[in-house]
Amino acid sequence: MSTTQPASPANLAQLQEEVHRLRRERDEARRLASLGELLGTTTHEFNNVLTTVLNYAKLGLRHTDEASRTRALEKILAAGQRAERITNGVLGMARNRSHDPAPVDLAGLVNESLVLLEREMQKHRVQVETKLDSAAKAWAVAGQIQQVMLNLLTNARQAMPKGGRVFVKVQEDAAAGTVDLIVQDTGAGIPPEVLPKIFNNGFSTKSGPDASGKGGAGFGLAACKEIIETHGGRIRVESAVGRGTAMAIKLPKAPTATAPAVTTPTLGLPVSPAAATV
Repeated sequence: MSTTQPASPANLAQLQEEVHRLRRERDEARRLASLGELLGTTTHEFNNVLTTVLNYAKLGLRHTDEASRTRALEKILAAGQRAERITNGVLGMARNRSHDPAPVDLAGLVNESLVLLEREMQKHRVQVETKLDSAAKAWAVAGQIQQVMLNLLTNARQAMPKGGRVFVKVQEDAAAGTVDLIVQDTGAGIPPEVLPKIFNNGFSTKSGPDASGKGGAGFGLAACKEIIETHGGRIRVESAVGRGTAMAIKLPKAPTATAPAVTTPTLGLPVSPAAATV
């Protein structure tokens, strides 16, 4: 008769290291999947920017009067600044590869995410309003939290196929020692019988990807919950049918006297601040 021998400390350490490695590989796969989903959107938007630049450059060459050329140059400059914001957003997401927590500027991450989703929001007639406390720094892994933001914003947009409004708020809760992120939409809402299931692995209310190629995988909110809880945070949902849904995330506040918050390096052109509405 054989008996099961308890694992040695060395074997346990090896197993724990293997689990840690697999989790990191899974997190990296999620990050790359999120980045890949945005490539189609950003590539199309870059084509729009290039079309604007080319058209106004031709206009400036055709018309020699100073007023026409000045207007053409202003349009070209605006298009170039728009292209830089898109590039900075994509590069920021690509650079956020650290697996170690650090002080994170949630307001900056929200603005980056909204730039990446701006065209998609406009196409579906979704207005975005923000109220962001740029001084509130969370203790988090920036790349993972941006994945959560993009997922929640995409879900909010999909909940309003005929258009609507998304409100995004970042604020500090000093009493709780947290930085809170709230994403609220005016969509169809979630039925009470469905609400308890939305964070279950594999559960989805969507039959498949929508016209933008997003949605229907059935793992988005479950992954969001896992990421937030791994950070020592909490995620909560409130919804009313016909009135909309609010997703509220609480993340630990970054301790004082730490390294500077994670920010995205910018390119050379001056960039005007991201607008509060899309």
